[in-house]
Amino acid sequence: MSRLTATLVDGLVGGHRPLYSAAVALIQRGGHPTDLVTVGHLSRYADADGTPVAPEALQPALESTIFDLASVTKLFTTTVLLGLVDEGRMSLDEPIADWLPTFGGDERRRITLRHLLSHTSGLPALLQLWTDWPEPASRVQAVLRAPLVNRPGASFEYSCVGFMVAGLLAERITGQPLPDLVHERICRPLGLTDTGFLPDPARAARAAATEHQPHLGRGMLRGSVHDENSWSLGGTAGNAGLFGTAADVARFGELLRQGGAVDGVRVLRPETVAEMTRDQLPPAIDPGFRHGLGVRIGDPHWMGTLAADGAFGHTGFTGTSLLVDPSRDLVVVLLTNRVHPSREWSDIAEIRRAVAEFAAPPVCRG
Repeated sequence: MSRLTATLVDGLVGGHRPLYSAAVALIQRGGHPTDLVTVGHLSRYADADGTPVAPEALQPALESTIFDLASVTKLFTTTVLLGLVDEGRMSLDEPIADWLPTFGGDERRRITLRHLLSHTSGLPALLQLWTDWPEPASRVQAVLRAPLVNRPGASFEYSCVGFMVAGLLAERITGQPLPDLVHERICRPLGLTDTGFLPDPARAARAAATEHQPHLGRGMLRGSVHDENSWSLGGTAGNAGLFGTAADVARFGELLRQGGAVDGVRVLRPETVAEMTRDQLPPAIDPGFRHGLGVRIGDPHWMGTLAADGAFGHTGFTGTSLLVDPSRDLVVVLLTNRVHPSREWSDIAEIRRAVAEFAAPPVCRG
């Protein structure tokens, strides 16, 4: 049993409780898969109390298993918007109020796309759309009218609200729904056939279960977005909602590692990817890592030793992550369902670090 396999198997056992029921790790070096491990089952529990599913209902996790990518969605939203910047349809530093009039007053007038994508907009981290607003139209307005908690550009506040605004901004600029934009601008040209919002029944049947949410009348989730805010907006928000496989996420990672193009298919200009992966935070703002446009840079909490060399990527609340280390020509994907059957059961930061460090041979510096 390889060290990588042993690491993922340990997560199936956990300590007090298992860390997940399913996990897929895929490591690519120089654009080629070198390590692929799948462990566990798509669903292990019937409820948050840990009632096991019947043995005959267990389905093994496979390379083709689809996971709720959660906040890894933010990287796709970012890529759509940076594509619009490449086309000259907007700029990183123009006020978003030029497109979204609710941002036209007071300090909100200063918010730019750069602020949204670097989490320096001053918008709050979260709203509880599913409890505080009764229907989708009022929820959209709540997002667009969310009050600032800080001055734009003054601090870092990881904001799902900011990325919901970003998704709505992309829709306003283009007149197209966000799922169509992600499909047409990223998934179709790159051949990501298993990535998208709102999985159809066939794809949902291949999905790993996430959380039991009877308080929302949803039961055990499988193929339906876990994030409550995205769900309350129809499952197609800029902060969360995408589903995909490890192979698809790795190919997207290759897009970023290779400067915006894979196998001759260009999605972003090289200079745009360079800006995306450049630290956007002023030195005085120090949340314990650095941040680009959409991507987190050098975060040791989940990147381990790769953080020291400027690796970048993103995690997802459901237990997913994409890590890219250009200095090693490395892409690391870890997909799990760590919220199954309850988000209170586990934290997989240690597993993420272990997988990253397994993938990290020393860099030859000459």
